[in-house]
Formats: sequence, structure tokens, C-alpha cells
Amino acid sequence: MFETQRALVLGWRMLFSQTRLPDTQGWPDCLSGLASVLSAMSSSDVTRVKALQVPLVEALMELQLPAWHISQILSDHNDWLYRFAIQESIAEMQQQGWGEAPCRFCVLCMGSGARSESLLNPDQDNALIIEDYPDARQGEIDLWFQTLSERFTDKLDLVGIPLCKGHVMARWPLWRKTLSQWCEQFRQWTSRRTVRQVQFSNILLDFKPVFGDSSLADAFREYALSRMPRAGLFLHEMSELLDETPVALDRFERLHGDGKETPHQDAINLKKQGLLPLQAALRLLALRKGVSEQSCQARLAALAEQRVIHQDHAEALLLSLHHIQDLLLHSQLSAFKEGRPIDGWVDLRTLNPMSKQVLRLGLLSIKELQKKARISV
Repeated sequence: MFETQRALVLGWRMLFSQTRLPDTQGWPDCLSGLASVLSAMSSSDVTRVKALQVPLVEALMELQLPAWHISQILSDHNDWLYRFAIQESIAEMQQQGWGEAPCRFCVLCMGSGARSESLLNPDQDNALIIEDYPDARQGEIDLWFQTLSERFTDKLDLVGIPLCKGHVMARWPLWRKTLSQWCEQFRQWTSRRTVRQVQFSNILLDFKPVFGDSSLADAFREYALSRMPRAGLFLHEMSELLDETPVALDRFERLHGDGKETPHQDAINLKKQGLLPLQAALRLLALRKGVSEQSCQARLAALAEQRVIHQDHAEALLLSLHHIQDLLLHSQLSAFKEGRPIDGWVDLRTLNPMSKQVLRLGLLSIKELQKKARISV
């Protein structure tokens, strides 16, 4: 199953791989809907391009692309917007006399974007790794990168990727450091079992380079994975935090949300009580086993290959991931059309009995994975 899905990805992931959007001239009639959306993106002001993600999703659904693949393409488009914002910011700084970047750097995207699992309306989660430089130049160099970070995060906010309410952005010193500083910061975070530091690490540890010198990101990932054999207390606290993200099942294993901030009694937050528990358990197992992959799909494949997760269980989890992504994406499209907030809530009244049963069985698989992740530490 995993090999088949890797093959399906080829081609579509190239849509937003270049600076310019694809030329749709000569595309076949079956791709007319997608071509229309891409043409609109090419001719629109960039501040309107993010809003075109809804018709982009609809065009991809018309082509029968599954939700998991659409989420990859949405992530690619968000990466494209990141590159645009950063390049524009650098060009403006050069025009204003700031000069070239004083040293190598790498902008990281974190969270769902790093896992290539974005749905509609994500906010920003980013960080910056800077090449080590002499302490004597700290004021000059950090000011350059602080200015860059403030500009590109403001531009992302303007084009429709909102500023992170939790301040997880390179514009803040906690998320903007040299490579050595990042390694030392992570060493401190993983040397003890402090809840806040584990929460920061959970944010940081799903990352990918989106602009700049990716070798800096590779070096940090190698260091982070090398810390895990000596981070028993840290991993134990990470496993304890799994209890804070239970799946949407009651004690009788029936579909049921936790009741917090629910818009109505038939709503469950499948992002909070479906995706997040799966992502957290897979992250913990991946760290424990030295798996460097970021996406849930890739982590499942690697953990199944290592026989950490039985192949049947891995495939059940993969189906659950895809089903939840499908439910969330359709729910978000409905919310957009009805003028409601785009969020992680799904109305159980809109699901047929088969879909509910598939969801329940999938959540049971995730619950079993959580148990396995706790035991592994």
C-alpha cells in the first residue's frame, strides 16, 4: 500500500515547485477546472492567491484526487507562498540598503506544513537556523535576520497565512538562532522532563526547510535524533502528554467528543481528537526509533519496516489518517461555503452509518497506537 501511494504522488507535487506557476496552455479538457484555477492564481495579485485554495481543492476533488494527496498539494502551495514572501522581503531589504544576507540561513516550516498534511486555513509555524558567526557580529547579523523574519511573516499574514497566536515564528528570538544555539537549546530542552519544554519540542521536531541552505536543517535534524538515546526523562514526559490528546471515543468506544468548546452536541473536533493523537504517537515512536521522516505516512512506513508497528496495524492507521483528512477537508469546504469558521469540527449528523463505523474503527486503531507509544518509552 505504501509503495502504491508513493507512485501516485509523482507529477502533482510539481505544480508549485517552481517560482512561476505552471503554464496551462494546451492542457487537455479533463484538466480545464484545474487550469482555470492556476490561471487565476497566475493573473491575480498575490494577496488573493491564498483565497483561491478553495476552488483549487474543488478542482482537485473533481479529478478524484484523495484528500491526503490534496493536503500535500495545499502544503506545496503554502511553501510556494513562503518562498514568495521571503524572496520579496530580501529584495526589498536590498533595495533599501541592507545588502545581501550576512551568512547562510535556512527558514523552517513546522507542524502540518512540514508533514505535508496542511488542510485549509493553517496559521504560521516557522523558525530560522542561521550559520554560526563570530560573537562580535551578533548585533549586526541578528538585526538583519530579525528584520527579514518580521517582513516575511507580515507578508504571509497579508496573503492569508495568519500570524501564529502562540508566537511560534522566526520573528521572535526563541525561534531564531544559530545552528550551535539551536543544538544547545535542544540539549537543554531534552535534558529534563519539563512540560513546557516538551511542548516546544513537539512543535519544533516536525520541521522541513522551505527556503535557504537545507544543509543547516539536515545538521540540526541529525543532532536532534542523536540526543534521543540520552533523553529518557524527556521522552517519558512526551509519552505522558499523550493523555492530554485522547481520541474522540467515550468509555464504551462510541464516537463522542470531549465537549470542550463544541458548537453543538453532534460535533467532534477531529483535528484535536483524531489527527493530533495520531501525529503525537507517531512522533514519539519515530524519535524513539531514530526515524527521520516527517509525515505520518512516511513514519508509518518506516515503523512498519522496522516492525515497530505490525503491517496490518500500520495499514489500518493509514486508512484512518486518510479518512479523517477526507472528513475534515469536506467539512472545511462546507464551512467556507456557509460562511462559518474553517476549523477542525465535523458534524456527525452529516456522516452516513458506514463512514461513522470507519471513523470509529480508525480511532480505535489510533488509541491502540497511543498505548504502544507509551509502552515504548
